[in-house]
Amino acid sequence: MCLGAFAWDAALRVLGAPRPKPRFGHGAEAQLERVRLLGCYHPSQQNTFTGKLTEAMLDEVLERAKRLSRLTP
Repeated sequence: MCLGAFAWDAALRVLGAPRPKPRFGHGAEAQLERVRLLGCYHPSQQNTFTGKLTEAMLDEVLERAKRLSRLTP
């Protein structure tokens, strides 16, 4: 799970992003060769105080990550 666009871009660089590069967004998913990335807005004060990221939104992405971690390749 990538918290913010900066982490998303860094993960894609390290893991070898396909072209076109998958776009970041809250709830975005990118399937790479052996890894699936999940995007989540960063839980900064700016994002939480303005409502860009709510507790429910964060819980939703964490639940998705939990479900994906139970899958076998």
